Amino acid sequence: MESIMTIELGGKTLTVETGKVARQAHGSAMVRLGDTVILATVVEAKEIDEERDWFPLVVDYREKAYAAGKIPGGFFKREGRPSEKETVSARLIDRTLRPLFPEGYSKEVQIMVLVLSSDQENDADVLGLIGASTALSISPIPFHHPVGAVRIGRLNGELVINPTFSELEQSDMDLVVAGTKEFVNMMEGECREVSEGDLLSALQFGHEKIKQIIGLQEELKDKLGKPKPEVEIPPENPELMEAVSALGLEKIQEANRSPEKLERQEKLDALLDSVTLELLERFPETERKIKAILEDLEKKDMRQMILTDGKRIDGRGVSEVRPITCEVGVLPRTHGSAIFTRGQTQSLSVATLGTKIDEQRVDDLEGESTKSYMLHYNFPPFSVGEIKPIRGPGRREIGHGALAERAIQPVIPNDEAFPYTVRIVSDILESNGSSSMATVCGGTLSLMDAGVPIKAPVAGIAMGLIKGEDRNAILTDILGVEDHLGDMDFKVTGTRQGITAFQMDVKIAGVDLPLMEQALREAKDARLRVLDAMEQTIAKPRAELSAYAPRIIIIKVKPEKIGEIIGPGGKMIRSIIEESGAKIDIEDDGSVFIASVDQKAGELARERILKLIEEPEVGKEYLGKVRRITPFGAFVEILPNQDGLVHISELDTKRVNKVEDILSLGDEVKVKVIGIDAEGKIRLSRKACLASRGHTRTHRR
Repeated sequence: MESIMTIELGGKTLTVETGKVARQAHGSAMVRLGDTVILATVVEAKEIDEERDWFPLVVDYREKAYAAGKIPGGFFKREGRPSEKETVSARLIDRTLRPLFPEGYSKEVQIMVLVLSSDQENDADVLGLIGASTALSISPIPFHHPVGAVRIGRLNGELVINPTFSELEQSDMDLVVAGTKEFVNMMEGECREVSEGDLLSALQFGHEKIKQIIGLQEELKDKLGKPKPEVEIPPENPELMEAVSALGLEKIQEANRSPEKLERQEKLDALLDSVTLELLERFPETERKIKAILEDLEKKDMRQMILTDGKRIDGRGVSEVRPITCEVGVLPRTHGSAIFTRGQTQSLSVATLGTKIDEQRVDDLEGESTKSYMLHYNFPPFSVGEIKPIRGPGRREIGHGALAERAIQPVIPNDEAFPYTVRIVSDILESNGSSSMATVCGGTLSLMDAGVPIKAPVAGIAMGLIKGEDRNAILTDILGVEDHLGDMDFKVTGTRQGITAFQMDVKIAGVDLPLMEQALREAKDARLRVLDAMEQTIAKPRAELSAYAPRIIIIKVKPEKIGEIIGPGGKMIRSIIEESGAKIDIEDDGSVFIASVDQKAGELARERILKLIEEPEVGKEYLGKVRRITPFGAFVEILPNQDGLVHISELDTKRVNKVEDILSLGDEVKVKVIGIDAEGKIRLSRKACLASRGHTRTHRR
């Protein structure tokens, strides 16, 4: 049965259509905003793995090249591995929906979002989330909490729902917020140093619109929704639970008070082995159950310790930041380097400066563009004491890198002020929570070490939440286990002036605005403390670039002169590059970028180019070379590919009978431009130079 429903959001029509396509999926929906259209489908596996104790949700988000009227590049001419944009969008959908499935549900579910049409103005990621929630709501899959999502911008102080790409370029915030009717359960985005109060106002504004989108989904669910089965949680074995608790609770409490991550994990691993060995004969085939019970005891003890005693696993109070150390200039030949260590989390960040040639070229549905600033995040397995093959960056690494890149973006100088391509690489050397925030701090330090004139230092902090029945605890600078066993991971980055980026995930139904306000307030306090620690090491960018970084000289030429610089088949520009050793990049508007580590090489290339494009001036003297001799005078090249005639009467102050008496081919001679006619022919005089300076020797070869 087909159904189409629409609502107005910010002056635009949002359309949700179900029942027309993909009818063999367990749920499907097409969502349209402007001329951007997505198809979202959900499918549940037929069988369930009885041994599985986790929820295998898979989310795929793919953009079809035909959506923007394009044919994919490359040899195969078809879509390949997911782009960074597709990966980040899939993570956005996953993080929003995963916590809302019922506890104990473990059938495999695949959500697939396909971008079918792109008007290159409206982003499809928010539509994908709305479509996925709609498809789940009308399906027989046990998903009972529809979610809505909106993008929020701010233009001239006014909040805007679902701004276009062009509007976002003028906006000082780009916020995606999702949630249920009662709570916000996911948010991420970037800002240009906005205040905590402004961000809260945007969240409240967006949540009102979310409720309208959920209302639309609920109408579709009432009209077309299929019956949803109850999720049966297997009954617990009270005897097994009591036996595990008797053997393990005291040792779990001891482990949970061990501040060192590896020591704590060793105690828990040893406890699992000993309890399993002790109980398997009495309770056969219960290895998974024993592990699950121990993990539940660990979780309850950790949460109770925080809520009751106000103490955390590493002994900190709820609002304490772990000890911080910062080092810069740690690598001798890189352009900028830093090691940022906070507790047992450590990032080695390296900044590299390149030229226009090093820019990343991006070809996506919104069109072709270039990136002159990039941040890449790597999480090698040794950082957590594990062994794992390296297969390129995974979804987590791409997502963490994108967040850190957004965090620093607002303070990167524009191309006019700093004409370099900037790449930051963060290699996590040790991890126990919030490595993406360590990347933000380390990346900022490496930029200042490289001499990049950033607007202000940026720091980041990860906030957590332990939600109890009658009390809550907001945690500052969370550990990995506090993220895993807690209820929220809320990352906030910014300068002293305001927020630059944020990302929130929850493992519960959501978080209300008063709790968000408290988390933002405490995140600001912590961020300022982190900035204090960073600025004790380096307070502002170095005055000079690294000796190994390229020096860039920019000159502007008339666009019609570009061909003269390049020369036939690129011959001229190649000769300049070979002679000087500099890199040269020319833009269509006549901007010429000359880059070289050696300043002298850049100046040499600059002089060569300026000579190529220089135009002769009447009254100016030049040192030229004799290129051709005729009975009536000599042709002298005064500028590259530009020569003029020295008439025999202008060769000397005395009468000259024969040109060869004064000049020979290849001679260098000082001449003065005495005229340029309408056709551009240049008249030169050697006599004028002799008269003004006395006798001048001609340099013969």
